[in-house]
Amino acid sequence: MTSTARTSYTLIPNQKYRRSNRHSRQHCDIVDTDPQSLSTLGYFKTLPLEIFQMLLNYLSVKDISMLCMVSKTIGNRLITYISTPSGNRRLLLQDFHNIELPGKKEGSYILEHYKSLGLLLKRCTLLLPTKDRLKYIHKILSEVSCFKFNGCPSPLHCLGLQCYGVFLQILTAGWDELECHRVFNFLSELSNLPRKVQTVVSSKPGSARKLELRIRLFCRSVFLNHWIHRSDSAFWLTRILKPWPMVNQARLLYIIFGPVSSLDGHVVWQKMIEGPTDETSLKGLADAIKLLYDTEAREWTADDVISLVDELSVVPREWLMENNARLLILSGNNICFTFMASKAVNGRAFELARLVVFLALVCEKDLYCMDWAVKMMQKVCKVFSTPGERNNFLQSVENAFAHIIMDMLQAVLSGDRDEEDISFLNLFHLINAQANFHKEILYLTMRSNSI
Repeated sequence: MTSTARTSYTLIPNQKYRRSNRHSRQHCDIVDTDPQSLSTLGYFKTLPLEIFQMLLNYLSVKDISMLCMVSKTIGNRLITYISTPSGNRRLLLQDFHNIELPGKKEGSYILEHYKSLGLLLKRCTLLLPTKDRLKYIHKILSEVSCFKFNGCPSPLHCLGLQCYGVFLQILTAGWDELECHRVFNFLSELSNLPRKVQTVVSSKPGSARKLELRIRLFCRSVFLNHWIHRSDSAFWLTRILKPWPMVNQARLLYIIFGPVSSLDGHVVWQKMIEGPTDETSLKGLADAIKLLYDTEAREWTADDVISLVDELSVVPREWLMENNARLLILSGNNICFTFMASKAVNGRAFELARLVVFLALVCEKDLYCMDWAVKMMQKVCKVFSTPGERNNFLQSVENAFAHIIMDMLQAVLSGDRDEEDISFLNLFHLINAQANFHKEILYLTMRSNSI
């Protein structure tokens, strides 16, 4: 009995300990009643939302983007902050026209800001489906008028679309092609891009100059200019071009990459028709053609690209052959050879012979090695299936030299000289080109005979 009584009394202190433990838990619950929130918000749980948002003003945009990766709860708080007026003012900088600021490289500070903002919104919306992400981001960015197709009254002096482009590049980096398709379709529908493109490709070139300029700036700044990898650039350029027939693709390519006026930025449609042009006017077109010809552009075959180059050479009317030859040289050996071989296979030896003459002329004018033109002709000769076809082609080359020299001589003798004597200079360069072209053929023949 005694022993039993003692045992019953010894249970009392344990009961007191349990009451003490409950009291301790109740004290802790004053700080945070939700263990889940405590684990995700940490000490931020003790701060009112307004104070938390004030603290964000002391963090850079990159730091805020890191913070949103801590937990879903903090990410939701940051999404709330971005939507507030103070968050909008802090994050949606709009001094796109104030390019030259003291101590800042031209436009670089605001471009870097929108790269960081792209990373922030990428991380904040990480768990959302692509469609919902795009809707939320559009809702945020719709406040910025310079991000819209027609939003800025002076687009040539505005960095708005460039900032939109770097934002998009950071946002979609690492996304698969299906998601990027959705992005392009979303932005196209939002800007009504297909209807605007339809208007310019079906109108007389230059009749909608302002719209042509807007399309050029939007496509280049938003979709094309900011990618590091060529495969990404090829993907977005393909999205722009592929919905259209080949003839419209050529027109659109010229609008986006063709020469523009240094005064007002409008597309210069007569540049390739009125006289010889320089490399600068053709470089954008050549780079775009090379981009599509690369093996990374899986949706384009070699025949597609050659057909596109063929269509381009008659936009808006047939180019001077010299400009066509210069474009092929700038486009690289593979494209140049494939284009010439296509003419050889299709029985267009006369056109091919004239092209060889103008390739030699461009080499002479632009100081390229003339042996390149000779070797290209030699390579093309192997495409002809019979010795007779090859000999006829070589005869056509010689005839083309003679006829083109006579045409240029007639232009000089007609007396219609301008101040720079362009006709006489062209004749001078062509005669030198012919001499150097045949000199390289003689060198090649002598080396072959000495082996």
